[in-house]
Amino acid sequence: MAYVVAIVAVVPLRAEPAHQSEMVSQLLFGETAQILEGGQLLQTGTFTKVKCLHDGYEGWCQSAQLSLIPDELVMRKSNAIMPDYSNKMRLNDAEMQLPFGCSLAIFQNQELNLSGLSFKYEGEVFNPGQIAFDSNSVMRIAQFFLNTPYIWGGRSLYGIDCSGFAQQVFGYFNVQLPRDAYQQAEMGTDIGFLAESKCGDLAYFDNKEGKITHVGIMLNENTIIHASGRVRIDYIDQAGILNKQTGERTHQLRIVKRLV
Repeated sequence: MAYVVAIVAVVPLRAEPAHQSEMVSQLLFGETAQILEGGQLLQTGTFTKVKCLHDGYEGWCQSAQLSLIPDELVMRKSNAIMPDYSNKMRLNDAEMQLPFGCSLAIFQNQELNLSGLSFKYEGEVFNPGQIAFDSNSVMRIAQFFLNTPYIWGGRSLYGIDCSGFAQQVFGYFNVQLPRDAYQQAEMGTDIGFLAESKCGDLAYFDNKEGKITHVGIMLNENTIIHASGRVRIDYIDQAGILNKQTGERTHQLRIVKRLV
């Protein structure tokens, strides 16, 4: 097997090996993946098919945005991330800015040296799970993303989708979620009544065909934070989400789950 690491802030993961193909997810800087289909990093200007190690998602990444890494780096158990809104990195003595949640798992002493690339991290280091999953912490991290634009397949403060938002917030507490909302809905314990929900519960919403297509994080029994157009806070009742500004019913509630 061969492995790669994302070496830019955000690497689009596409359904097909073309720039115009749908972006199905993203790798953030420092996240690792296994190379599929041939097992080698293809030349610059092409795409390489990978499987993301953090959630098993597969897709095609631009080869120039990845670097090969030794197997022993992949086996490190660190889950350290960059915890600030913007985080400073030095790449070959030039500065780059990276968003919240980028991985430091394969760094040693905040440095990483790959073929021709020297990275030195100059910011804070956070190890997910060292802060309790309570209402104050969940609300603080979730609201960190407020007004982030919605982007299909997005997983960062530069643009995020609904399930990517849930995945990033829960990842801060070392709770690993699958990539898609319908996959996430298979986890946890059902909450029978909305009035019994608490901050940190996940609410799922379906379409007319009954397929779960949306997820948000409950802040209390009548408000929810979710990515829809942008990350926003709206009202929720037993029927679903009500847009806080317009009163429009935007999503139909299917189920509420408690994971923690």
